[in-house]
Amino acid sequence: MTDRPMTGVRVIEVAAWTFVPAAGAVLADWGADVVKIEHPLHGDPQRGLAAGGIVPDSAVNFIIEIPNRGKRSVGVDLATDGGRELLYKLVAGADVFLTNFLPDARRRLCIEVEDIRAVNPDIVYVRGSGNGVRGPDAPKGGYDATSYWARSGVASLVSQGDEYPRTQPIAFGDIAGAQTIAGGIAAALFARATTGEPSVVDVSLLGYGLWNASPHIVLSKMLGIPDVPRRPRDQSPNPITGAYKTADGRTLQLVMLQSDRYWAKLCELLDRLDLVDDPRFLDARARGENSAACVAELDAEFGRRTVAECAGILSRQDGPWAVHQRPLDIFADEQVQANGFVRPVKAADGSEFDLIANPVQFDETPPSLVRAPEMGEHTEEVLLELGLGWEELADLKAREVIS
Repeated sequence: MTDRPMTGVRVIEVAAWTFVPAAGAVLADWGADVVKIEHPLHGDPQRGLAAGGIVPDSAVNFIIEIPNRGKRSVGVDLATDGGRELLYKLVAGADVFLTNFLPDARRRLCIEVEDIRAVNPDIVYVRGSGNGVRGPDAPKGGYDATSYWARSGVASLVSQGDEYPRTQPIAFGDIAGAQTIAGGIAAALFARATTGEPSVVDVSLLGYGLWNASPHIVLSKMLGIPDVPRRPRDQSPNPITGAYKTADGRTLQLVMLQSDRYWAKLCELLDRLDLVDDPRFLDARARGENSAACVAELDAEFGRRTVAECAGILSRQDGPWAVHQRPLDIFADEQVQANGFVRPVKAADGSEFDLIANPVQFDETPPSLVRAPEMGEHTEEVLLELGLGWEELADLKAREVIS
């Protein structure tokens, strides 16, 4: 076993944006040779977000780097006969074909399952979609803000009490959904190795969102109500499972489910031994029945201390807790650094920037990440590996089949 267990696996990716390309990035992290096929003139449309002002004015295009690190980019126009011929040559030696193109585009470009399997009967064919491959909305596109965030009910779970649903964080469903695709591909490759049969793998943003929200969805059906209401924090059956504000405006999260185990020690650390013998808080049942009073006492104690002071106190407490961190706080988190969850990447100009590693590690080794390719950066390299000569490449470039 190595930290790159998919070394030797070849993936051909015909995909754009984040959801499916990020799955290719995970496979590249794991050692696969991921060849990203892009249009020779336009490339992945996500590259254009920089021009639209969404990406900061920086040498590092983070929204391209995250889902495309570690790949090789080949610029090929699949709408041409010559382009499809090149794609089929690449597919012939590949293990996985990965796409998120819509059904009409797949048919038009002749990259449906039957087209790819005609070239390579043993290939694992993988589709990422917005809404699944069957039903009336299968032909329609979908981003994570529509299929994952809105349609699956995830937004409603985090927006209760708000006039409008909260805005989805950037690529929130895409990134986690991509990890699911990568897991499906790994399972399909294992099945092929043990049975000899290749799979067609499908993962949708809608399906992933439903899985993400499944406890609430299932419970709502059992209770016969449209939504599972959020309990007010001062009505918690366990006041030491909840969020508390500190004096400097930060938020703590306590999850001390075995409250009788942790209550007395917490009171001691807060210098409130009087609460241990308070008849309102003698045991878990009493604290639940007097939740509002208990929460008020804890609000006062945490609220008069800074987050650093609270962290010092809670560090001597066995019960689980955490500080609600802001994105920039992550880079100073000792636990994050110790586990290699943030990895340095060398940009094309030799400078370094940080990316978050995918969460899977092999043999206790954090992955080494490689920057995303420039559009068509590896066209010549990959096609020369196929056996094409320089004269053929020059002819294909002249005809705008490749970049």
